[in-house]
Amino acid sequence: MANDALVTNGHPHPGHGVNGATSAIGITTHGSNWYWAVTAVMAAATFVFIGLSFTKSRSHRIFHYITAAITMVAAIAYFTMASDLGQTPIPVEFERGGRFVDSRVANTNREIFYVRYIDWTITTPLLLLDLLLTAGLPWPTIFYTILIDEIMVVTGLVGALVQSSYKWGYFAFGCAAFLWVAYTVVFSARRYASVLGSDISRTYALCGSWTIFLWFLYPIAWGLCEGGNVISPDSEGIFYGILDLMAKPVFGALLLWGHRNIEPSRLGLHVRDYNEHPGHVGEKNLAGHHGEHSALNDGIASNGGTTTTVTPGTTSV
Repeated sequence: MANDALVTNGHPHPGHGVNGATSAIGITTHGSNWYWAVTAVMAAATFVFIGLSFTKSRSHRIFHYITAAITMVAAIAYFTMASDLGQTPIPVEFERGGRFVDSRVANTNREIFYVRYIDWTITTPLLLLDLLLTAGLPWPTIFYTILIDEIMVVTGLVGALVQSSYKWGYFAFGCAAFLWVAYTVVFSARRYASVLGSDISRTYALCGSWTIFLWFLYPIAWGLCEGGNVISPDSEGIFYGILDLMAKPVFGALLLWGHRNIEPSRLGLHVRDYNEHPGHVGEKNLAGHHGEHSALNDGIASNGGTTTTVTPGTTSV
């Protein structure tokens, strides 16, 4: 069956008309086909992650739910882009021309997929939530990191919608926000994860380094696509699509594999099931803390000295 999404939605190439303007620099059927392929992978990953959640008790599914939500939102966003919707034409700052320039970017208006940024506004905080909960980071730090992440995404969107060189000011704001997020993930959160056990530390190190490595490539893609108008929208779709596939389904698989034998309570997460008495979780936690304090006292007595310990599953501000 032929892909007629571009024609069906009233945007026959090369004139993609939206908001009273046309974007001559837009995706072709090849680009749309790629977006459909990514949509299928994101949707399949969502069903797999949800299916895996049923192998856990209801109080142990938090990471499955968060991870499935990431790919579900991404699937909807890629469905929209495959349909050539969720975009608007923006005059480019750099009008490319010449014999060594890709003819597909040699025009004035380029389509910008704002739906991509709506996706990132939802999914990047969820990605960070997956990571920072794994590290046992304090909630105030998690919330603040997510706020900085939102600034990173929103400034990227505003920059993409600006025609003049002022777009690079927003790009700089976004990069500064990203560096703050990267510092939190690479240094601050890693210190918290390191005291929760070798399995938690190993899972966090793998998923955290994977995420930050990939996120470093997104500003490069932005500079070549929305910012500099260097590569075509079809190539833009491939660049961002590969990054999103690595940062969402592959990340999710790595994270859930790492969590397969990790109890949420070790991370300071205590989720009550509907058939569990509200005080039961608190009693279990209290008993656990008494056991930890008893073990600590025994260790001090046997060593005849003092020791410093960090109790797994607890966080401080």
